[in-house]
Amino acid sequence: MAQTQLKNSDFEPLYVDESEAEKIAGESNSYWKDAWRRFKKNKLALSGVVVIILLGIMSFLGGPISGHNYFSNDLLSANKQPSAEHWFGTDNLGRDIFARTWYGAKISLFIGLMAALIDLIIGIIWGSIAGFFGGKVDEYMMRVADILYGVPYLLVVILLMVILPQGLWTLIIAMTITGWINMARIVRGQVMQLKSEEYVLASQSLGASNVRLLFKHLVPNTMGPILVTLTLTIPTAIFTEAFLSFLGLGVPAPLASWGTMSSDALASFQYFPFQLFFPAFFICLTMLAFNVIGDGMRDALDPKER
Repeated sequence: MAQTQLKNSDFEPLYVDESEAEKIAGESNSYWKDAWRRFKKNKLALSGVVVIILLGIMSFLGGPISGHNYFSNDLLSANKQPSAEHWFGTDNLGRDIFARTWYGAKISLFIGLMAALIDLIIGIIWGSIAGFFGGKVDEYMMRVADILYGVPYLLVVILLMVILPQGLWTLIIAMTITGWINMARIVRGQVMQLKSEEYVLASQSLGASNVRLLFKHLVPNTMGPILVTLTLTIPTAIFTEAFLSFLGLGVPAPLASWGTMSSDALASFQYFPFQLFFPAFFICLTMLAFNVIGDGMRDALDPKER
């Protein structure tokens, strides 16, 4: 059997064009790129994003488009059915429901987003410190959280709304007194799992400060569960605002929110059901949109699904 003679040229690397080399190597795929790719495949979650964007845009443009404002009374135009002049009709004081609906969207979304943002900030700080230091620090901090968690959430909010002057920020503060606890627990659990990872220990051995370890290495790597929780916190805050406003403890007059509009429409629901339909519909639509976004983010960010 003849033996093949090897030449020195056989051991030289083949020339590959740089552009072809990039195609062969392929595009780098980070965790967040992969998560976004997975999220885009969820058409229902993308539909939720589109709905929220449209609601946000209409909250600013709805009033000017209608040609009416949210507060002017016109008793001669009270309880009018939807028409070319008043697209959603008017309420019992003759106020344009279309303009009030979109102004209410601005108030409801603002309260929901701000309450969720404050919950996020407090929860991250509290949970990351408790999970990172552990021991007595963790025990004392989480006992405080457990005590607050044991008090009924709505009872605390209603009590504060009765004691404090009515206002948007009073409502937001009342909802965040105990609203941050769930976020803190999630962050604490994630930090406790990650703090023993090699990259954290290596950074610690190189002299990284506790603050740097927390907010450079640990918290960024818990952003998946944090974002999912944040997305599901917003509709809860919106519903709480609507419930309190429905009871007369939420947004003060003459401001409008979907909750106050629902409360105003209840008395005349039997005769003018359209007055309740529009705010109730948009409350349900907003909560559904945020929930499907949260579910889509959970599927996209869950490493078990990757």
